Amino acid sequence: MRTNGKFLWRATALTLCAVALSALAAAQTNRTFDNQIRTLTVVVNGDPFAAPVMGKGRGQSVEIAWDELTHEYTRFVYRLEHCDAHWQPSDDLFESDYMDGFNGQPVEDFEKSLNTSVLYTHYRLRLPNADCRPLLSGNYRVRVYRDDDNADPDAPVLEACFAVAEQAMSLAADVSPDTDIDFRRSHQQVSLQLNYGTVAVGDPTRELTVVVEQDRHAATRVVAPRPNEIKNGGAGWTHRRELIFGGANEWRKFELLAFREAAMGIDVVEWHDPMHHATLYEQTVPLNYTYDEDQNGGRLVRAARADNSDLEAEYVWFHFSLRRPPLPTGTVYVDGRWATEPPETYAMHYDREAACYRAALLLKQGYYNYRFVHAPQPLAPPTTAQTEGNFHETEHTYGIYVYHRAPTARYDRLVAYREVHYESVSK
Repeated sequence: MRTNGKFLWRATALTLCAVALSALAAAQTNRTFDNQIRTLTVVVNGDPFAAPVMGKGRGQSVEIAWDELTHEYTRFVYRLEHCDAHWQPSDDLFESDYMDGFNGQPVEDFEKSLNTSVLYTHYRLRLPNADCRPLLSGNYRVRVYRDDDNADPDAPVLEACFAVAEQAMSLAADVSPDTDIDFRRSHQQVSLQLNYGTVAVGDPTRELTVVVEQDRHAATRVVAPRPNEIKNGGAGWTHRRELIFGGANEWRKFELLAFREAAMGIDVVEWHDPMHHATLYEQTVPLNYTYDEDQNGGRLVRAARADNSDLEAEYVWFHFSLRRPPLPTGTVYVDGRWATEPPETYAMHYDREAACYRAALLLKQGYYNYRFVHAPQPLAPPTTAQTEGNFHETEHTYGIYVYHRAPTARYDRLVAYREVHYESVSK
């Protein structure tokens, strides 16, 4: 709240539905479970905006990084596990089946922050490495936990997920605003054509699992139904309502690189000992679609004039607001692919005096895409209808994962991955 150019900060009690929060958490892949662990990133081949998918046998790598809000050293150890298409552990595999090396190795790459108001230590883990190398295609989850006398190996501080793809099948995909529920209004529909290539598929309805994500965001993940077109050497998914996605809107964005310079999307920055506070411009629910360049929910940590932003970027309290009447039920959240902490962290409270939703998030300096979503009731997935609108023109990237498990196989192979970019021809 601003009063005469000053900010009044006050704690606000949030009453949240635990069932709804557990539903939101289940949609996440990369997750943190400790309040001291921040800014978890999973980056393949140095591209912070790319999907976390490595090509099998292509010499690619994934870097998992995070901060712990202290300068005290913590001995972290990690465990790699192979998962099925639904991100459940591949229990029929031994560690020696899916990895070359040993679990329980320490994370040895770490550095302390430099000249920051909030002290933190930055940790990095790169795979493959000399101690651990994934062998099979499919989904992988890395669990990191503290290795001390009180550590519980079943209670990690974070989980980070990536995939290894074989590209053994070929996949064609199309996205159209002409859907089976509306015509160039609020939705986009994905159609797929799969060619098995050299992979023997006897019963595609049992052996194949196809997953589609919008904007590489796990919360949008949809498992495709059985194919409705089965032919010699392939299968297709057309006119399937399960593959209709809300159009949403272009992602909102802000960037804070320095504290004494103009910042994109930031109204004012002030110092309130012991930290900086940045208040974003107040937002409203858009009535129409407006094109804007974005990175589809991504984040890039950076600070002006820093030699190494990972170590020199500051942690800042960012204050969000969305002006609109209160919704009768449910909870509004700040959302982005970078939102890896427990869902209640991103919940907004309603300020009736100001007639808007508010939230304060502790984030590292840099460039962010974000949006507001609404979970209308327990177990309901969050949607953008009440906070961003849904527009068929919105640019999106759809990622398609194709998994295959033969009748005698012990794990789900990721036999194809591709992305299809949708952009309205009206732009």
